[in-house]
Amino acid sequence: MEQKKVLFIDSAHPVLCQELESMAFVCEAFDHYTREDYLKIIPEYTGIIIRSKIKLDQEILEKARSLEFIGRVGAGMEGIDVKFAKDRGIACFNSPEGNRDAVGEHALGLLLNLLNNLNRSDRQVRSGQWIREGNRGLEVKNQTIGIIGYGNMGRAFAQRLKGFEANVLGFDRYKFGYTDDFIAECPMEQLFAECDVVSLHVPLNKETRFMVNSDYLSRFQKPIWFLNTARGECVKTDDLVAALKSGKVLGAGLDVLEYEQTSFEALRPEQMPDSFKYLQKADNVILTPHIAGWTVQSKYKLAQMLADKIKNFYNEKSNPYFY
Repeated sequence: MEQKKVLFIDSAHPVLCQELESMAFVCEAFDHYTREDYLKIIPEYTGIIIRSKIKLDQEILEKARSLEFIGRVGAGMEGIDVKFAKDRGIACFNSPEGNRDAVGEHALGLLLNLLNNLNRSDRQVRSGQWIREGNRGLEVKNQTIGIIGYGNMGRAFAQRLKGFEANVLGFDRYKFGYTDDFIAECPMEQLFAECDVVSLHVPLNKETRFMVNSDYLSRFQKPIWFLNTARGECVKTDDLVAALKSGKVLGAGLDVLEYEQTSFEALRPEQMPDSFKYLQKADNVILTPHIAGWTVQSKYKLAQMLADKIKNFYNEKSNPYFY
């Protein structure tokens, strides 16, 4: 009998291929293939492993006649037409559990950096300036921190805030009844009224694309510190920059940007707009290149947890009551 094959469109920790091979799959990868190349070979494969290199839209999924599963190495599923895939009987998996710790720690790092002027004061000392009063910081304790989206990433950030004795509030459009030791569930109106810090942890979809715009920011009653480790297109950068200029936003920590390529591997090559140039120069803005979930440990965990889900899927499928 011909062996079933899994196509690795993106790279992953070797443990994922090892685990799939232990299930008698053949793993194949073609690093320099384009979307057109994948369209030609996709009918051969039982599984696809992907991060963000190409979109698995209806066109490509229609050709994937043997496909049984898609594994996304990471959290966001916006690059996959999940509804169309499931309608065709294709199981879709992701592994947000694998990098939630990394994202939680990175968000905390951005917050501590902003409140204590770490980047700015480091640059000043290196240039021979010794400015103490101008770099007096703020403590996290007693700040009201609003977490927008309380999934794996939002909860990981809240867990890490617990020891700081902050007042942590949460809003999630899709979840209810999640108040726990780390967060108090609240309506969005309460966050607008009380927040000192806002951290974004939502998926990218029709409801969240450019959700953070001038209207959204204007509804916060206090000036806020803003963090985004979710997706760049959840924030309208022009409006965020206007809020930074006006003082409505006191500072921003941005791991993701509206201007990223689809693959997240670089910024789009066209000339960057003035808003991006402002962010580059602003000393109350910290920019990192989509690395919040990008640690040595998370690379392994993302792959292993995805392998576990695929294994469980086939274990259940072999059960005579699976349907």
